[in-house]
Amino acid sequence: MGRLTTHVLDTAHGRPAAGIPYTLTTADSAVPLAQGVTNADGRCDKPLLEGAALKTGRYVLRFEVAAYFRAAGVQLSEPPFLDEISIAFGVADTAAHYHVPLLVSPWAYSTYRGS
Repeated sequence: MGRLTTHVLDTAHGRPAAGIPYTLTTADSAVPLAQGVTNADGRCDKPLLEGAALKTGRYVLRFEVAAYFRAAGVQLSEPPFLDEISIAFGVADTAAHYHVPLLVSPWAYSTYRGS
């Protein structure tokens, strides 16, 4: 059974990024398929999509990071360099596990397909 998961790591402080709001949509719609806030481990409490809900196609995973860094005491410019990060990705194999992590600081981010 395929599934989609994510987690966020705060690379500026070397810890999981707890409390970051996220939203998952398809690439051609603003209607949320999943949304929530990362837990104490920087993860979601359950897969964003799994089983029949995970379909072949293009998705966008958005993370609201500026508020997280402000709450952590980081002085950000106004507007902040990174406010909302959108990761656009494709799902080709609905039986596979797609893990889309976000490694973020106030000034940079990276992602990859994890396991």
